[in-house]
Amino acid sequence: MPRTFALTLLLVALVAGTARAADKPNIVVILADDLGYTDIGVQGGKDIPTPHIDSIAKGGIRFSRGYVSAPYCSPTRAGLMTGRYQERFGHEFNEGKGRLPFGLPLTETTLAQRMKALGYATAVVGKWHLGPDPDWRPMKRGFDEFYGTLSNTPFRQPQLVDSRIGPDPKKVEDPNYYTTVAYADRAVDIIDKNKDRPFFLYLPFNACHVPDQALDEKLARFKSIKDEKRRLYAGMMSSLDDAVGRVLGKLRAEKLEEKTLIVFLSDNGGPMTRMGPNGSQNGFLRGQKGDTWDGGIHVPFFMKWKGHLPAGKTFPHPVIQLDILPTAIAAAGGEVAADWKLDGVNLLPHLMGKDQKAPHERLYWRFGSQWAVMEGNWKLVQAYDDNADQKGLATGEVKVEPAQLFDLKADRGEKKDLSAKRADKVKALEAAWKAWNADLPEPAWLPQAKKT
Repeated sequence: MPRTFALTLLLVALVAGTARAADKPNIVVILADDLGYTDIGVQGGKDIPTPHIDSIAKGGIRFSRGYVSAPYCSPTRAGLMTGRYQERFGHEFNEGKGRLPFGLPLTETTLAQRMKALGYATAVVGKWHLGPDPDWRPMKRGFDEFYGTLSNTPFRQPQLVDSRIGPDPKKVEDPNYYTTVAYADRAVDIIDKNKDRPFFLYLPFNACHVPDQALDEKLARFKSIKDEKRRLYAGMMSSLDDAVGRVLGKLRAEKLEEKTLIVFLSDNGGPMTRMGPNGSQNGFLRGQKGDTWDGGIHVPFFMKWKGHLPAGKTFPHPVIQLDILPTAIAAAGGEVAADWKLDGVNLLPHLMGKDQKAPHERLYWRFGSQWAVMEGNWKLVQAYDDNADQKGLATGEVKVEPAQLFDLKADRGEKKDLSAKRADKVKALEAAWKAWNADLPEPAWLPQAKKT
């Protein structure tokens, strides 16, 4: 082959490769921590302005039935990172004692690894909570860069990992440091450094998890809120909204809005009276963080891709955070292989009107002695007694209600149990859940009750 012809072919291939890379959208996943269902403006919130978070829903799609696969921090993250029910690999709880070390099992492939294989730059900024030991840290799980904490953290002076400096956490000595602001700073910098290539940015804030710590200038905005815990929560929420606004503003300034698929959601419902109450409100939903009632698993969930997805649309069918991975892969031009054994589905055909069916026939939950199954508008759930206190929740040593059946279309607050009237539906849903549960291993570790 003549040398000039070979060089021409190489040049054409390089140009084609560059064009294909330019066509790949950026993926930005913003995960809030312990948000109440009705604390965001578009979710009905009145006392805490959230214009930037609202803009994702208003400029994109609000999932009116958006769910997560666990009512708890780490398991939800494990499901998000893998697109699989986390119970399939034993990741049912937060830290505990058991047959495996705590962390996302090394046998699982993460969303970052899959995006990296598609030519993406990858970064995580925020709370990891998928394993503190070196082999479980983000840098070993497909992320080029990590700036954040390995687990739950205070907003001020945390033990922080900055992979640009090294792999180990160091205490931040600056008394003015505030995680939410710093995470926005780094996220904006990462976008700037990767604006000419496709990137996947995972942004799991620790806001609004306890400890309740807000900036003074934010607290001054909410003097009218008399309840101190709610006022602190409002301050944290306001900083979170500002941080989201800075990320959105950077994408807009770099003309990346039409090249970026943005997802916003919370890891679970708000913890109102237990599991670290933070001043959040779940409104009409029954239950809270730690429950398989909807208050624990039904979360604010929005998706925006300007020019590609409809704007201002409400999607009525149940979706779950497991869907983020296959949706991102499809948006990037990749294909999901059968041997990935995903539970999530690609939402793009459903959101673009190409597939009118509901994405899922059923959704399932297992959290210790609690469980649930959802089929259309029907939900069969066994969950904690509404009056359960903090003691014993970690180990399941509390009373659970007998399984109850609800029509969520008519009864979103799970108030009217229909199990006596629809024994046939109870039997069918319970059989479906038992068949799903039969394939699951025991939890890899169990939480240990905290000393009082």
